[in-house]
Amino acid sequence: MEAKIIGSKIAKARKEINMSQAQLAQRMFISPQAVGKWERGESVPDIITMNRLAEILGVDLNYFSENFQSLDDETTFKMTADSDDDITQTEQEVIDPSSLAERQLLTNFSGSNLSESDFAGVTAHKMKFRGSSLHGSDFSGADLTGSAFMGSDVSEANFEGANLTDCSLSAIDLTGANFNKAILVRTEFSKSGLNGAKFTNAKLIDVKLAMTDLRKTVFENCSFHGVDFKSSDLRGVCFDGQTFIGVKFDKTALNEVSFKGATLRDVSFRAMYALTNKYYRALSTICFDGAMMDKLTYAALKGMGADLANVSMI
Repeated sequence: MEAKIIGSKIAKARKEINMSQAQLAQRMFISPQAVGKWERGESVPDIITMNRLAEILGVDLNYFSENFQSLDDETTFKMTADSDDDITQTEQEVIDPSSLAERQLLTNFSGSNLSESDFAGVTAHKMKFRGSSLHGSDFSGADLTGSAFMGSDVSEANFEGANLTDCSLSAIDLTGANFNKAILVRTEFSKSGLNGAKFTNAKLIDVKLAMTDLRKTVFENCSFHGVDFKSSDLRGVCFDGQTFIGVKFDKTALNEVSFKGATLRDVSFRAMYALTNKYYRALSTICFDGAMMDKLTYAALKGMGADLANVSMI
């Protein structure tokens, strides 16, 4: 992507909304000279700054791509087949391979040092963070649908209100991460460290938490629908007052887990192998005081020796 092309597009978008270089600089918290350098093609904004520019100028992030075409000058073509049926093919957009490469540059942050970066409110689907440093970064309110985090340091990151639908978080450090009111649909956490991570006021739908140490993870005021905790360590976790529907606790460590006042419907508890005395002893340490559950969940737990003395059925 050439600096002069980006610069001319910044200038064009700025002038179309009758904004001066000084006004844009003020909104960006930079000097007017920096804006001038962009527009002359002497320097190029980084991706985070580009997101902010797009927001202020009222354009899509792809607008800065060399191959972006507006509605005024969009190039299309028609292909007509000369046949007895006189079949006419519909208009198709000409796709330049270079535009795909540019888009990839905007979404692939693998191997980058982005500690304490500001991604708040951005919309960027299918982003890639492999081997990246994202400690303390702010993803609050961002739409990260389909993004992948692998082998990265994402400790203390803020995902408050972020859309993590179809995201994959594998073998990463999420120590102290904040998931307050995050959108978690088909999100996959695997082999990751979640010590001190907080899931509060969140609805987890079809989420997978596989082979993950959750002993020091905080869950407060959450609901779990179709969640799979397969082969994870949940010892000592507090789920008091929360809702579980269609949840699987398969091959999980559940010693001293608390479900006080929780609602459980169609929930399964399965041992790693056979129902050994060790697994029975682990189930007997789970607290279900004041919990409500359907008849099948109740029967399964009762058959495995869980203490259901203060449980009511729904």
